Amino acid sequence: MTSPSVTTTEPQAATPASVPLAFSTSTSAHDAGLLLLRVVLGLTMAGHGTQKLFGWFGGGGLSGTGQFFTASGYPAGDAMAVVAGLTETLGGLGLALGLLTPLAGAAVVGTMINAIAVHGAGAFFAPKGIEYELLLTVAAAAVALTGPGKYAVDRFLPVVRGHRLAHGLLAVALAVVIAGALLLVRN
Repeated sequence: MTSPSVTTTEPQAATPASVPLAFSTSTSAHDAGLLLLRVVLGLTMAGHGTQKLFGWFGGGGLSGTGQFFTASGYPAGDAMAVVAGLTETLGGLGLALGLLTPLAGAAVVGTMINAIAVHGAGAFFAPKGIEYELLLTVAAAAVALTGPGKYAVDRFLPVVRGHRLAHGLLAVALAVVIAGALLLVRN
């Protein structure tokens, strides 16, 4: 016999509604923030790449950029100008669209590692520092690791629809290896 004052209750499992939104993997705010970051970072890098390729926005074009690469110790400066321009332009557009996001982020990371090496580590803050390049590098790596969010072309591609941390880690590792290889051939 049980006493009326004693009641037994079973513990209830946490429901998704009781989990704080801060721990949710995808919210509208999270996706909107990633969209803003991707678009600004991506278009900035794409614009920078078109400076190299076409001389747009006051850039040196292939000739001027090739001379810069040669003076910076890279072999085949003109070829390096094409590679850097295409990497920045296509990587930037990929980030802005959320298209193949881990690879697009890795393209920016690799390019910016070389930019940091060329610019030098004499100071941190502008105009002679690396703060701008470092910020772009880390932002691109963060997007590659995090994924593009809900508002991205990747959502429609079966291979990258469900972003995995492993995709981002592999892409960033590839960027570091390729950037390192390019730095090794630099005089």
